[in-house]
Amino acid sequence: MTAESAGRRFFLVSPAAWAAVFGGVLAVSTVAMLPLTLLANQVFDGLVALVIGVPCAGVGVVVARRQPRNPIGWLFLVIAACLILGTDGSDYALVAYRPGRHLPLGPAAAVLGELWGQGLELLIVVILLFPDGRLPSRPWRWALRAYFAVYTGLLAALAVATAGAVTAHPVRVDVMGGLSVVDDPGGWYHAVKSPAVIVLVVLSLCFIGRQVVSWRRSSSDRRQQLKWMAGGGTVTVVCAFLAVSVGSSGATLLDLVAGLAWFGFAALPVSIGVGILRYRLYDIDRIISRTLAYAIVTGLLVGVYAGLVLLATRVMSFSSPVAVAASTLAAAALFSPVRRRVQQIVDQRFNRTRYNADQTIAAFAARLKDAVDLGAVRDDLSGVVQKALEPAHVSMWMRPLD
Repeated sequence: MTAESAGRRFFLVSPAAWAAVFGGVLAVSTVAMLPLTLLANQVFDGLVALVIGVPCAGVGVVVARRQPRNPIGWLFLVIAACLILGTDGSDYALVAYRPGRHLPLGPAAAVLGELWGQGLELLIVVILLFPDGRLPSRPWRWALRAYFAVYTGLLAALAVATAGAVTAHPVRVDVMGGLSVVDDPGGWYHAVKSPAVIVLVVLSLCFIGRQVVSWRRSSSDRRQQLKWMAGGGTVTVVCAFLAVSVGSSGATLLDLVAGLAWFGFAALPVSIGVGILRYRLYDIDRIISRTLAYAIVTGLLVGVYAGLVLLATRVMSFSSPVAVAASTLAAAALFSPVRRRVQQIVDQRFNRTRYNADQTIAAFAARLKDAVDLGAVRDDLSGVVQKALEPAHVSMWMRPLD
């Protein structure tokens, strides 16, 4: 075997091997998370990390093995590692720094615990590089470099702040297992973090705008791939809004909605993975329609519920249990009519095939009431099926009259 063939074989085999190794490390870390979350009494946070991290890891392994030159797979593996290892670290730090306990490797666990948020910040890079991992023009390459420059600077500031926090005596962790000095920043770290986060947000909006423009100019498979990403991105954005805006509101149902909203982050890696692998792309119109409809209905009903609770408890001075129960019943009663109306409006814009088919069938049913010629009904039915469903072949069998 020549050196050239050995090198070629290394580069061909190595990505799949690295993906398998990465997946094995994540699997071991996931198994270790289960007892740690129980010991730290952070079961819900562990579930959130699993629901988001496992799809990221799965999509990352599959994409990295099938398309090793596509950086999206490797980015998903890094994101999954940050989420799972970060959760392991924060849970272990919470146990290690409890009063009366002095477990080893506490500082290392506290450092790992700060990876959680840094992993989520890489999701926007995945969106920019979707679906093939390439950027068509030089300005967007410079924009990506600027993002990574600010991101790297923020990581360096985080490393310095974390080093100062873990070398302090005593080391202080909050109720989530994170370092108090880092999670609630002040002083120089706050002065560095705030403008850096603003720059990252502005660049993130530009990346999203780039994909919107790309969708308008694309066609065929690429357009369907971008629709998959748009569907998952919509779920993620709506869930992020619910998790941040209605969290810790004091209303039990709203807190439950905010907690469950974190699980919606898993929609982005799943939709991106499906879009990259190009599996059943043409079902996405229906999925986007349903996703948007239920997202809008959820937002409307949460707003109605919160408004009714505030109206009943703050304005009309009803007791809280009665107000919560009445508001819950009102929101439940509104669900079906609101969903039907919203679904109709969304279908008209995002699922024209189904909407047009429904209109065609409704018109045929109206004509059928006055039809008397069997041959005309047969031809009309064949035309309606062809227009609504577009089959490759249409045949009709009619029982002969006795």
